[in-house]
Amino acid sequence: MTERTRHARPPEDPVQALEKIVDALRDLQFGSVEITVHEGRIVLIERKERLRLNIPFGNPDLSKLRL
Repeated sequence: MTERTRHARPPEDPVQALEKIVDALRDLQFGSVEITVHEGRIVLIERKERLRLNIPFGNPDLSKLRL
C-alpha cells in the first residue's frame, strides 16, 4: 500500500484571495470570472470581459473612423 505525501507550503491567505476575486469582479458588466483550484488552493483567477455593442444594421459610415 502506498501513502501519498503532501508537500509543505505556506498557507494561503484567504482574505488576500477574496480581495483578488472582488477586484476581478469590480466594474464587470458582461463577462465571467473563472477561479482555478489545485489541491485545495486557488492558483489562477481569470477575468473575461465582453463588450456589448448596439450598432444598427446597414453600411456604416467609415468616413468618421479615425485610425
